[in-house]
Amino acid sequence: MDIARSSFELLVDGADPLSLDCRGLDGLPNCFVPLDELLHCLLHGPCPQHTKDIVWSMLVERSRSLGATWTLACAGMALPALAGVAKRLAAQYAGDPYDLHAEVLAGFLHALSTIDLNRPHVVVRLKWAAYRRGFAALTEARDAPTPVGPDGFDSAPPRAPWGHPDLVLASAVRAEVLTRTEADLIGSTRLDEQSVNDWAAVRGLSLASVYKTRRRAEQRLVAFLRYGVRPVDSEDPVAHTATAHLPRSATPRRPRRQAPRSSRSVPPLPGCLKEPPEAVSSGAGAPTQPSMPPRALGGA
Repeated sequence: MDIARSSFELLVDGADPLSLDCRGLDGLPNCFVPLDELLHCLLHGPCPQHTKDIVWSMLVERSRSLGATWTLACAGMALPALAGVAKRLAAQYAGDPYDLHAEVLAGFLHALSTIDLNRPHVVVRLKWAAYRRGFAALTEARDAPTPVGPDGFDSAPPRAPWGHPDLVLASAVRAEVLTRTEADLIGSTRLDEQSVNDWAAVRGLSLASVYKTRRRAEQRLVAFLRYGVRPVDSEDPVAHTATAHLPRSATPRRPRRQAPRSSRSVPPLPGCLKEPPEAVSSGAGAPTQPSMPPRALGGA
């Protein structure tokens, strides 16, 4: 990156600096603008996003058609973004940081020849291409063997390939969190950089349904990886989850017997005897008979 910075300074130094025709572009001077001034306008000036995309498309096209000079110019114009990427990755890199800087710059230069200029945010996609290349170097360095003992390197069991994206998707398929089609969709469009539109067109599916399928599959995958949550076979998973966590009820109680209600029949007429009371048990176990009325004792 130091070489790229010094080369860019030479390109914009002197009486005839390397410039770009910015006539007719919103937010930029209506003339040929030296690249160092153009970089300042893109970073700090009132320059709309579509103008930035036009400028970067012009730079990339010149790099592809005219070669080395404009390739160095593109690297110099992208140095603020590349320096931030390299600094972020180098903080986690145990080796020589210049090796990591070289990988970041190599990822950027490779993307110059392959990036699609018909899509917006050209410089952002160039930056992420550089980040992916540097992150791959960082991951490789972490997986490399480390010295054990005072004499340097020694043999050690190989590391298991845990965490590899393909293995993560395969484990999700085995756990029935994802189907094979959903795993292929995520792997192709997230890892292999195949567009969702192309994936849907090959299979004859609508774009909206493919986006919806990927979103739901990724939500299940995140829940599985973070919390170990697996899907359930139910037409209403919310209701199933709610009922599955209800506390078990105690032994059902028998319904209480209601006391007999008093009779609502017509009360007896005056002078009529009421019904005799219930027999009271004597000591021998036989019920005593009710006493006779007084006038029945004397006869007629």
